[in-house]
Amino acid sequence: MKSYNQYIAEAAQNLHMTHLEDAVIDGGVTGTRNVINYIRNIRDMLSGNTSAPVSLTTKWDGAPAIFAGIDPSDGKFFVAKKGVFNKTPKLYKTNKEIDNDLSGDLNAKFKTALSELSKIGIEGVVQGDFLYSKSDLKTENIDGEPHITFHPNTIVYAVPKSSDLGKKISNSEIGVVWHTTYGGPTLDKMSASFGQAISTKLKDVKSVWHVDATFKDISGTATFTAEENKAITAMLSEAGSMFRKIDAKILNEFGKNEDLNQKVNTYINSKVRDGQRIGAVKPFVLGLQKYIQDYYKKQADARKTPAGKKVQMDKAAAALSVFSRQNIRKIEEIFALYDKLVDIKYVIINKLNKVQGIRTLLKTNKGFEVTGQEGFVAIDQYGTNALKIVDRLEFSKANFSPEYIKGWQK
Repeated sequence: MKSYNQYIAEAAQNLHMTHLEDAVIDGGVTGTRNVINYIRNIRDMLSGNTSAPVSLTTKWDGAPAIFAGIDPSDGKFFVAKKGVFNKTPKLYKTNKEIDNDLSGDLNAKFKTALSELSKIGIEGVVQGDFLYSKSDLKTENIDGEPHITFHPNTIVYAVPKSSDLGKKISNSEIGVVWHTTYGGPTLDKMSASFGQAISTKLKDVKSVWHVDATFKDISGTATFTAEENKAITAMLSEAGSMFRKIDAKILNEFGKNEDLNQKVNTYINSKVRDGQRIGAVKPFVLGLQKYIQDYYKKQADARKTPAGKKVQMDKAAAALSVFSRQNIRKIEEIFALYDKLVDIKYVIINKLNKVQGIRTLLKTNKGFEVTGQEGFVAIDQYGTNALKIVDRLEFSKANFSPEYIKGWQK
């Protein structure tokens, strides 16, 4: 099972980024302490402390992911999906290479990216999300005003057509949001840096609209008032008291026991998908136990030999060993802290969502619904460690409910 430090090391290669609250389960004592420190730093930053050792980026709901830059091996410009940092990287440097690997809409998008992104002076390698190509842009009437919209995935982004930004987007061929830079002597040895200003270092050309994911609050509406600072500080104090009472050995077991960790995360995700938080911890822990028992019973029942059945029952025993009668209350305390950190996370999200920028909407058969950003990412002062801050219930509903029309649905 990956430790918290391994997750963070992977994040430096931009391979894995965990939800803020899940670091409690994945990282044990160290992960939980780091999460609480992250939240303290975010509080300080949103209270006006410009030296707080954390920054924020906005999660844009773009698709697909796109890499672009210069291949150190030959100095040629490329675009790519993923696999950039494999021992044998998969890069597109010509339209022929794109034709050999991609078809349909992806083929067209990456040809546009290859042509247009080569004009903006990228040095090294950058990663972002594809927001639109020219054919994706639409003019739609929202609240009685014409807007330019693009809908790459679940969220619809809308800009008044008559605004300077609306005109700039209308005249462009491609839109991309950048969030990660990479540096190193060769592609397979590059390391990532989050939260840096990227677009400001690139050329401004008419055919490319590119923007950084860095969180900007020009209006000051995302700054905590003294009263709000006091309230979140009290919540943090309560979380700290809860953390100090938790059994460290049991908390660490959830991170290091691979089967147990995987089942806990799967169970939490199933609750999120059903629109539920942990809530009351006693029924949650009972439900978690039953989920693990039922999972391994089903696995054992599917095996034809006694030996095969025994393997699955041994796995069940190992995963459930922590749920002894004397440990149940201690486990409940862990998930009570998890839920408290979710409470604090929502205070932060609600504040950040007050910043007015490009409108974010969900599309239904009846029209548009206002929604918040997909989420945010908290990044340490070195630009290497990052945790997601996402309203998982809202965006799980948006992603999975047939009520909402996705950008890829024709």
